[in-house]
Amino acid sequence: MKAIALDLPTFGFIVVTRGLLGLGVGLLVSSRFSPSRRRRIGAALVGLGAATTVPALLAVRRGVRRGPLDGPVGQDLRLVGATRYPRRGDDDMA
Repeated sequence: MKAIALDLPTFGFIVVTRGLLGLGVGLLVSSRFSPSRRRRIGAALVGLGAATTVPALLAVRRGVRRGPLDGPVGQDLRLVGATRYPRRGDDDMA
C-alpha cells in the first residue's frame, strides 16, 4: 500500500496552486468579466498553476512511502515468496 507523507506547508502549496489553476481555467471559460480582462487574468492564473506543477509533483514524489518494507531494514529479494513455517509460540500471538 502506498501512503503520501507531506508536511503542512507542502500540502498547502499543492492545494493552493491546484486551486489557482482551476480558477484560471474557470475564468477563461466564464463570461463574468470583460473578455480582454478575463483572458489576461485567466491566462496568468493558468500559467502560474502550470509553472508550479513540476515542483508540486516533485514534492509529492518525495513524500511517497510504499509501506512497512521501505524502512531502514530493507528487503532480501531471495526471501520473497518463501514459505514461513510456524515456530513454537506462534499460536499465542493470534
